[in-house]
Amino acid sequence: MISQTAEYALRAVVCLGGSTGQPMTSAAIAKLTRVPHDYLSKVLQGLSRAGLVDSQRGVGGGFVLVRSLDELTVLNVINAVDPLKRITRCPLLLAAHRKQLCSLHKRLDEGIALIEALFDGTTIAELLAEANPSQPLCEESGPISVG
Repeated sequence: MISQTAEYALRAVVCLGGSTGQPMTSAAIAKLTRVPHDYLSKVLQGLSRAGLVDSQRGVGGGFVLVRSLDELTVLNVINAVDPLKRITRCPLLLAAHRKQLCSLHKRLDEGIALIEALFDGTTIAELLAEANPSQPLCEESGPISVG
């Protein structure tokens, strides 16, 4: 449903969200999220261009989230790196479908709209706070370890 790039971006943001505001190096994020370092660098660049993360240079530097976990949604992250694609015109470019989508493509677009609404209504804070024995990015229950 979402691209690998979007999945990796979500992993990185959840990881940064669990770091309690402390900068994390791309190497540390890659290790915790199990994302290839080179790929993660590109993902972090996309998140930075979208204004979701900032990088700090020097000793103790790394990446930090710019926005509050309560404001940052799953949809914000996905749209920063690989937005969901709505169906606004016939993918087959059929002349008869120029003015209105066929029932198949209309229903598919409605499904995408539902997912978009779900992702837009889900904050990163909610993901991290959800009562679930299986915590994001963790083998065991408990906070994400950044050290």
